[in-house]
Amino acid sequence: MKQTLVQDALKIVQSPQVLVNIVSKRVRQLGQGFRPLVAYDPKLTFMDVALKEVAEGKLGYEMIEVPSAAGTSLALPAKKSRKAAAA
Repeated sequence: MKQTLVQDALKIVQSPQVLVNIVSKRVRQLGQGFRPLVAYDPKLTFMDVALKEVAEGKLGYEMIEVPSAAGTSLALPAKKSRKAAAA
């Protein structure tokens, strides 16, 4: 993995955790035979190719907003013990 590619990709995707998820999924795709979206040197690993795709803006992502649970009760149903269930 080339550090310059990581730094370039982090300029596009500010969160390292999100970048890891994007690259991980793309590496799996490349390993399954998907074609790269950028020109690359055969010496590069799938991770380097994925980072290069992110850095060049070829891969995007979408953040889904999860509604807040504020003001709602998230009480889970009580689990029955085995003795109570048998009775």
